[in-house]
Amino acid sequence: MSIHNLAQFARSEGDPKIQRTGPSSLTGADRMARALGWFSIGLGVAELVAPGQLARTLGLEGKEDLIRGYGARELGSGVLTLSVDKSVGLAARIAGDALDLATLSTALRRDNPNRGAAAVAMALVAGVTLLDIAAYAGEKAAHRRERSGERDYSNRSGLPRGPQASRGLAREDFKIPPDYRAEGTVADALPAVAS
Repeated sequence: MSIHNLAQFARSEGDPKIQRTGPSSLTGADRMARALGWFSIGLGVAELVAPGQLARTLGLEGKEDLIRGYGARELGSGVLTLSVDKSVGLAARIAGDALDLATLSTALRRDNPNRGAAAVAMALVAGVTLLDIAAYAGEKAAHRRERSGERDYSNRSGLPRGPQASRGLAREDFKIPPDYRAEGTVADALPAVAS
């Protein structure tokens, strides 16, 4: 079920019906940040739920509490990345990626039988780090455009039947209650002040 259909179903009686939806205002960087935010939440849950399995797979036995802490960090940065100010969450993700790479580098020692799995994990984290950096740069660029007023909303009206069809509708449909009507002047409505 799309959000459009859900909005139709959930609207109150008397609310205007959504006739059509317009183009999304999300940029490519917004979409990438959203995907990275959900990825971060999924990874954080995995690190919180199965730190022992991850530690054994990567040859990081004894670092289960650290992995659990990294899971909490991933959840926090994921929530921030899904928030309005995505760049804060993306910056937290980049810092977290640096910690992950440093931790994984300790698993590349020669006596680790799971050294290959740790190397694959490092390559994956490095790839995700590049995506984080690209999304962060895209978010920063979008905010620069917003502040400078470069966004073009000329194809949007916010009015389902267009601005011409909407002109005067409030005047025609809205009846002012008698007790709201002003009579006389403002000066007449003010209390008299003794001098």
